[in-house]
This record gives sequence, structure tokens and C-alpha cells, in this order.
Amino acid sequence: MAATRLIALHVNKGKTVAQCLNERLDYSQNPVKTEKGELISSYACDPETAAMEFLLSKRQYRQVTGQEYKGNIIAYQIRQSFKPGEITPEEANRLGYELAMRFTKGNHAFTVSTHTDRAHIHNHIIFNSTTLDYSRKFKNFFFSGIALQRLSDIVCFEHGYSIIERKPYADRTKRTEYPKRHTVRNEIRSVLDDLIRRKPKDWEDFLRLLAEEGYEIKRGKNIAIKGRAQQRFVRLRSLGEDYTEEALKEKISRANVRDFHRQTRQPGIDLLIDIQNRALGKGAGYERWAKGFNLKQTAKTLLFLQQHDIHSYEDLERMTNEAVTGADQLLASIKDKDARIKEIEALRQHIFDYSKTRKIYLEYKRLPKAKKAEFYELHRAEIELQEAARAAFDQMPDGTKLPTVKELNAERSSLIRERQAEYAEYRKVKADRTEFLRAKQNADVILRRQQEERDEKTQEKI
Repeated sequence: MAATRLIALHVNKGKTVAQCLNERLDYSQNPVKTEKGELISSYACDPETAAMEFLLSKRQYRQVTGQEYKGNIIAYQIRQSFKPGEITPEEANRLGYELAMRFTKGNHAFTVSTHTDRAHIHNHIIFNSTTLDYSRKFKNFFFSGIALQRLSDIVCFEHGYSIIERKPYADRTKRTEYPKRHTVRNEIRSVLDDLIRRKPKDWEDFLRLLAEEGYEIKRGKNIAIKGRAQQRFVRLRSLGEDYTEEALKEKISRANVRDFHRQTRQPGIDLLIDIQNRALGKGAGYERWAKGFNLKQTAKTLLFLQQHDIHSYEDLERMTNEAVTGADQLLASIKDKDARIKEIEALRQHIFDYSKTRKIYLEYKRLPKAKKAEFYELHRAEIELQEAARAAFDQMPDGTKLPTVKELNAERSSLIRERQAEYAEYRKVKADRTEFLRAKQNADVILRRQQEERDEKTQEKI
């Protein structure tokens, strides 16, 4: 059984690439943690000189591709932790090497350092962000962490080790439910939602309103904000996928829908032709317009309209709404199944606890009152599990028969299969939704600029 995590290693402020690589590799190869270096293996590099080899590959990348090495990701680390007592250090290192080789497909140099200084044996796998042929860099795709964990599960299974049955933290069954606490992050989410409802005209207007609410804004690759009562900045992306910069911009676009098309379109004018004329530089005021709008985005919008055979704003708006609704419905269905799976897992655990502790509980109930206190202290955990299970059963609707574990397992398996199919569909639909929203947003901007030009011409005549 192994848990994995994929971590991008960046250049720290005030340090060189060489210094950062040396620090990360030195920590992973610490002799105290790796049995005096006996638990270190590598591929396509020497562990002692790996930092310099990684650095040289980035210089070769510039020579081979003719491109500067953009970004500050210098390498990637895989943390792979094993269940205590299940695996030997030597075997853990071997499994780490196999995982790294299969994950990178042999295209990246890497080192595998197995640490034994904690109760659980764990690997630090560091692989170069640049490929061995210097032609490209590792692409950390959206679900790379999930793909890595699945691959680790396969490797463990193939070698006879157990597999972790993972659930998101929010879906983990808790024995005690506590009332929801007021948190700074929830307060920020509430403020952001309120600002969206005020329909800011664009992203900058949104940030202006946020500043008026007393929030300090830190711009950069990942925008962060801090309220008057906060001690630290909070990144928007840490608030959840609905509050990333991209998601908020989409909400602004949807909340601020205006009928620019009704103002700008004349009867019989084709939206596709209209935007195409703009992209090709036709029509009055093109140069002025081109300076104020991204031509690359115009071309993308044009291509999207062509691919989907969209010739009117009405069709674009309708298809965008359908894409949004379809994605929302699929997500709601997935969440419903997640909730039911959570219920099944909790009930299954209660049934198991009930069966395991029933004998002790009945013995406790038969004891005279004078002996119960001492018995309770000796078997507190078992008795509490039994009482929790009984309370859960009592909450079931009247007339509902308690299902068997076999029935629950069958239902759970069926829900998981259905959820997997829906999630695969949701990924596609979500991508479509994003594309439609982006195309509609670009079309709105183009049409709005047309109206502005007309207004300017009208004003000049007056």
C-alpha cells in the first residue's frame, strides 16, 4: 500500500537553479535517512552529480530547440509512502524505481532515495523536468497526480501489496459531526459571490470593487487577497475550483451578459462573416480596432464558430447555455452519487462495528449497575462503537430494512462504475463549456467595440 504525491520543484527567490537543485537532491540523499546511501538508485544520471547533469540538460534544451527555458520549474518530486511493516527498504526502493520509470516512460533522468528515518518507509523520487533528448519539458497535466497514484496502485498490486482505497477529505466518514465553523475562507467566498451579483463590467472593475471592500490585492501568477482582519494573503485558487481567476472571470461574463448583439447586428448580417472581416482587416477603423483587441483571440473565436457551424449570436448564446446546463447537470449527478457512496461506506462501517462489538456490549448491559463503570472504562472504545452503530440504525426511515453488506457492496460498485462513466463525460462537457464561454466572451467584446465605433461616428457627425 503506497500513497503518492507529485510536487513541482521551483527556483526559490534569491537562489540560482544550481543551488536549488543541489539542496533538493542533498536532502533526498541524506546518508542518515538512506542507510548511508545504500538506498539510493538512479536512471540516466549519477546521484552524486545529478544536479549538474539536470542543469546541463536545460542548457542543451536551449541549443536544441532554440527556445529559452521558460518558467521556474526545475524538476519534479514524487513522494511515495508505504504502510508501516508491509515492505522492506530495498523493495520500496525497487518499487520507486519502477514507478518512476513507468511514469516518465524512460524519457527523464531521475534519482530514487528511500528514507527509513520514520515509522513509514517512503521514497523521494526526483526527476528532471527536461527530457533526455533535450527536445521538450515534462507537461504537468491537470490530472497528473491522479494518474500517478493509479500507476502506483498498479505497481503495488502487481507485486502483491495492498491498495489504498482513497476518498477526498471532504467525503471521509467522521464519527462525530460538528457544526460548521465560521472561517476566513468562507467569508472571502461570500464576499466574492456578492461582488459577482453586483455585475462588474470586467475583471479590473471586479478587483476595484474588491479593494473598496477593504481587501489588499497581490497580483502575480497566482493572485492573492488579504482582508483587514487577515494576517496572511489567501490565493484565490486555494478557495476551490469555483473561485480561481479563470472561474471568476467566467462568472463575471455570465453575470454581465448584455445584448450587444441586438445593438450591433443589422438584419441579415452573419456573425461569422462579421468577425472574419475583422480578422482579415476589412472595414473602416480596422487599425484602431486591432490595437485595442487581441487578434489571436479573434482568430480562435473565428475558428471555433467555423468548427461548430455557428452563424448567429442567438445560436452561440443558445449552445453556450446548453453547454453550461449540461455540465451543471452532470456535476450534480456526480455529487449525488458521491453522497450516496459516502452513506453506503458509513453504513457498512457501522454494520461491521456492530457485529464486532455486539458480544461485549451485551455483556456490559447484563452487568449489575455497580460493575458497569469499571467494565465501561475497560471497553470504552468497543461500547462507543456499538452505541454509534445503533444510533445510525435508529436514524433509518421507519419500515426500512437494514441492507446486508453484500447488498451495500453491490450498490457501491454499481455507483462507482456509473460515476466513473459520468465523470469521463463531465471532463469533456466541462471543456466544451469553457470553450463556448470563451468564444461568447470574445464575440461580446468584438460586437461591443463595433458599437463603440458607431457611437463615435455618430458623435462626430453631431
